[in-house]
Amino acid sequence: MEFVVTTAIKKLYKLNKRIKVVCGGTSAGKTFGIIPILIDKAIKNPNLEISIVSESVPHLRRGALKDFLKIMMILNRYRDFQFNKSTLKYNFSNGSYIEFFSTDMPDKLRGARRTDLYINECNNIPFDAYQQLMVRTSNDVWLDYNPTSSFWVDREVINSNDVDFITLTYKDNEALPDTIVKEIESAKEKAKKSTYWKNWWKVYGLGQLGSLEGVCIPDWREIQLPNDARILCYGMDFGYSNDPTSLVAMYKYNDSFIFDEIIYKKGLLNRDISNLLKTYDVNDIIYADSAEPKSIAELNHYGHIVYPVKKGRDSINYGLNLINQNKIFITSRSKNLINELRNYVWMSDKQGNVLNKPIDAYNHSIDALRYAITSQLEDPNKGEYHIW
Repeated sequence: MEFVVTTAIKKLYKLNKRIKVVCGGTSAGKTFGIIPILIDKAIKNPNLEISIVSESVPHLRRGALKDFLKIMMILNRYRDFQFNKSTLKYNFSNGSYIEFFSTDMPDKLRGARRTDLYINECNNIPFDAYQQLMVRTSNDVWLDYNPTSSFWVDREVINSNDVDFITLTYKDNEALPDTIVKEIESAKEKAKKSTYWKNWWKVYGLGQLGSLEGVCIPDWREIQLPNDARILCYGMDFGYSNDPTSLVAMYKYNDSFIFDEIIYKKGLLNRDISNLLKTYDVNDIIYADSAEPKSIAELNHYGHIVYPVKKGRDSINYGLNLINQNKIFITSRSKNLINELRNYVWMSDKQGNVLNKPIDAYNHSIDALRYAITSQLEDPNKGEYHIW
């Protein structure tokens, strides 16, 4: 297989400022363009310390790491003895290395310094993680993402003086098979008849800023938790094998509410949940799903204060309306809650018409948030959402 020097790679090579922000649609060659540049830099310059970072190790293995190994083999540069599979670190003969790790590894975020940094799909990591990595990087910083919605790059990074910003599309990637090009371009015709496909084409075809059609909670912003924010309560959604248990803290701050993700983890028994509540010093009232009376009773037995929230007719829509009526902030470290907010949408019919019912997905932390806010702000004259 021959390595193709695409238009995307040629454009990326021309970026010369310290921070290089690469926005692009699907199959635009972002990762396959940035990684060869980093490999070339590592080979030509001794003792470089290059970190490639993503939201999780599984995400890395499916994406950036897989592409790195593929590119190294195409270039006939890969040597198995130079790649440490346990630490995910490739050592070059001149003392340079490229390492791979995720932002859910706190010791790595606040660990050793590096010369160069590449954050793959940076819209999936919180701003404070970027900050921790950024201040420990001496040379170039690469960021890439699909522009599905506005996030911290738009507010905190793009307008800085030391930033190069570029948009790539599938047309910049000559290595794409014709079948994939045809599939992408088929969305252009669909966009004429469907608002969903119109937005899809805008984001993934043209690489332009969009928003997922029909997001249930559209108006919120990221924030660092202020020291003087006042804790009100917690909301909890139980899970186990397939779904995570989620705990979200609700704070009052001036005329707004702040939500902070505390727990988001699968496979937790009630004893495990209790231990985590003690670890995180959760002493205030927790409002939880009334569909789990046994779990609520056990947590109360362990010394916690947990109340069931009864879910009546239209309680989900009532809760979403209540959320949208208030000024909402989400802490930047709440990566799972942020991901859910970006993907929790109203259902659509076959014609693309939005229905008055949300999808049953991306809703674990959102359900916890909903239990907390409805319990705090419930109006007994509205809806059938009430606390026992």
